[in-house]
Formats: sequence, C-alpha cells, structure tokens
Amino acid sequence: MRRLKQPSTVDIHQMKKFPIVAVLLPGAFLAILNQTLLAPAIPIMMDDLHITENTAQWVMTIFMLVNGIMIPITAFLIETFTTRRLFLFAMTLFALGTAVCAVSPNFTILMIGRIIQASGAGIMMPLMMTVFLLIFPIEKRGTAMGTVGLVIGFAPAIGPTLSGWLLEKYTWPVLFYIVLPLAIIDMIIAYFVMKNVTTRTFPKVDVLSIILSTFGFGGLLYGFSSAGNYGWSSLSVIASIMVGAVTLILFIQRQFKLRQPILEFRVFKNQTFRITTIIGMIAFLGLISAETILPIYMQNMAGYSPLDTGLVLFPGALLMGLMSPINGRIFDKFGARWLVIIGLTLLTVTSFLYTQLTPTTSLSFLAIVFTIRMLGISMVMMPATTAGLNQLPNRLIPHGTAMNNTMRQVAASIGTGILVTVMTSKAFLTSNSPGLVEQIQGVNVAFFVSAILSLIALGLAFLIKGTTPAEERATIAEAESKS
Repeated sequence: MRRLKQPSTVDIHQMKKFPIVAVLLPGAFLAILNQTLLAPAIPIMMDDLHITENTAQWVMTIFMLVNGIMIPITAFLIETFTTRRLFLFAMTLFALGTAVCAVSPNFTILMIGRIIQASGAGIMMPLMMTVFLLIFPIEKRGTAMGTVGLVIGFAPAIGPTLSGWLLEKYTWPVLFYIVLPLAIIDMIIAYFVMKNVTTRTFPKVDVLSIILSTFGFGGLLYGFSSAGNYGWSSLSVIASIMVGAVTLILFIQRQFKLRQPILEFRVFKNQTFRITTIIGMIAFLGLISAETILPIYMQNMAGYSPLDTGLVLFPGALLMGLMSPINGRIFDKFGARWLVIIGLTLLTVTSFLYTQLTPTTSLSFLAIVFTIRMLGISMVMMPATTAGLNQLPNRLIPHGTAMNNTMRQVAASIGTGILVTVMTSKAFLTSNSPGLVEQIQGVNVAFFVSAILSLIALGLAFLIKGTTPAEERATIAEAESKS
C-alpha cells in the first residue's frame, strides 16, 4: 500500500488556521448540543410516541452510550484516515442521524437515528482537540483550547434553554429540523476548506480490541447511567457494570501487548497528564452534576418553572463561554497551575454553598452561585487538559485526546449516577415517603459529596508544574534532541 505524503510540522503551522477552526467548532458544538437538547422534550415524546418515562429516557441515554463507545476508537480512526475524510464522515453520520430523527414515525426509528447521530458526534470532539493541538504551537495552545472549552461548557448548558423555548411554540421534531441544515452547511464548507493535518500510521485493525472496548466502556456507561432510574440493586445495572469492568480490564491488558494499540494507555505514565486528567474528570462531573441536580431541585422541590431553570443556568453558561478563550490566553502566558487552583477553589466553595438549599432559596442566589461555579470550571477544564496534553509527543496526541474525552465521559456517567443515588438514598433514609424537607436534604448531601471531590482535585492541583508553555516546549525539545 502506498502511503500518502504527510505534511511536515512547518507546513502544518503555516496553514491558514481560521477556516479549519471555523468548521471544526460548529461541528463539535452541534454534536455536544445534542447531548442535552432533548431533555425538555421527553414529556412531549411520551405523549406523542405512547411510551413510558423509562423508555423515553433512552433518547438521552443511547446518545451518551454510543458517544462514549465511539470516543475510545477515535485514536485508531485518526491514525487510519485523513483529517478531511474523517471529519466529513463524522458530520455525514451526524447529519444522516439527525434527518432520521426528524422524520421518525415511531420510537424505534427515533432510536436508530440517535445511534447514527451519536456515532458521528463521538468522533468530533477528540478529532477537533487533536487538530487544534497539531496546528497551533505549544505556546498558543491555551488560547486555541480555550475555544474548545467554550464548546464543552456552552453547548450542553444552552441545550435545555433553547429547546424549552422552541417547544413552547413547536413540537419535538423541530429540534432536529433546526440542527440538520446547520450540519449540512458545515459539511459543505468543510469540503472546500478542511485540510489534512494528522499523520496516518495505518495501525492494524484489532477486531478483538474494538469488541472489548465497546463492551467495556459501553457496559460501564450504561450501568452507571441507568442506576439513577432503575436502582443499584437492578439485575441489568449490576450485570452491565460487571461485564463492563471485566471486559475493560481485558481491553487494557490487550493494549499493553499490542505493538499498535487501539488506545495507548501508556500516556498515563506521564505524571502531569495523569493528574490533569483526574482533575478534568472531577471538574466535568461538577459541571454535569449541577446541570442535572439543580433542575430536579428547582422544578420538583422549590416550585420553579422550566423557564426559571433556564434563566438560572444560562448566565453561567454564557460566562463560561466568554471566559474560556480569555483563560486560554492567561494559560499561554502563565501556565495552568494557578488558574486551576483558583478555579477549583471557586468550584469547591460553590459546591459547599449549594449544601444549604431550602424550599425558599431565591433565584438570585441560585443564579449567582451557579455563575461563579461556571467561572471556576472554565478556569479548570481546558487549562488542565492542555497542560496534560502538552506533555505528550505529537504521535501520542490522538491517544491523549481520546483518553481525555473518554475519561470525562466515564466520570460524568459514573459520577452523576452516584450523586443521584446519594440524593435519593438520603431522602429515603428517614422515611419511606420522604417529604419536601427530606428530598432537599438529599440534594444538599449530593452537593456535599461533589464538594469533597472538588477538594481532592484542589489538592492534586498543587502537584501541577508551575511552568509556562514556552518553558515546556524548550524542555520537550531538549528531551527529544537527547533521545
């Protein structure tokens, strides 16, 4: 097989970056937006499609599940296909799935559409992060990855607000009809402007690894995400977690034996990457848990409307989107250490503030605390991620980004399942039919657990090196010249 000539590092850095960024960001934004876009539509779908609440929840669960299964194999896909071809393939899958969902006459077809949609979405985020890390030199990666933080924080938070507003006037298929043309436009532009920047190493297809990865990550994601609905004693939850854990161990063992692994776990040998990945997992859990638990508290316990919930969440999401690029520039000048320490301090303090919720907690308190919380998360997520990925050589960046995204997805799934369980278990601890006070006490305990996790991450943050990206670049260059 004749291998295509790869662009050199000089060629990559001299490329026009704006067109590449301009097609990657909207694609990733649409992909992540669809994780939460359908949440307010579930009650309407239950009536239209004649399904139960547990069945309807699958429109959310299946997207996260397939997304999580796809992410671990993106490193293999990035090393096998050209950047342009893989992006167009991912967006085609996403657009096709969106079209199927829009015209679906029943729940089965809707689920097929969501699976196709999530298959494309799962490729987008690791691909975008990999491309950004390759086209920008190390001293400018903070600013570049700050724009990625905008997508990660803003898209899932704006989803429920946007769909809630649309559903006041239209029915649920309109959510897909609005996304579809945007995806198609992005594909058309990408066809003309997208460039090939990743290096193709043509790794051997290891079918067993793909199977083990699917059952491993899929089993864990399904098991923990279903625990909140079915309970930890459910046979399906226990079986899923056990199958996921066993196959994941087998998958990891096999990757260490392969000369060209599907997912390179040796990236965890780097201490900075290991620490920043754990910090990123806890920060992402802090983001997702608040966006999951707060609406439950506000609408089911405090008597607020869905619109009130959206108004509480939106300012924080907007601030996170605005601050992520700014934090990226700060990272480029001063490094990640103090950004992450300050951000985790804000996350910890706001988590403790949310342990004092009552039936009469004001909207202004909820909104202000959530906004400060999102400011803290914006100072942690991408700076920590970039600091870890900066420690890896270019050949391991696809594996690092895939691993980072996979661990975040696992953390959100496992963490949210545990926190929802803590919330309900505490409520039922004192009574078989808990009242309002007991239910809110469960919410407070869940945020207390979140605060303790943030405190652990804060301790880890002091282990991050206090170096700037420019200093890191010089160190890496020196190490590479000696090796």
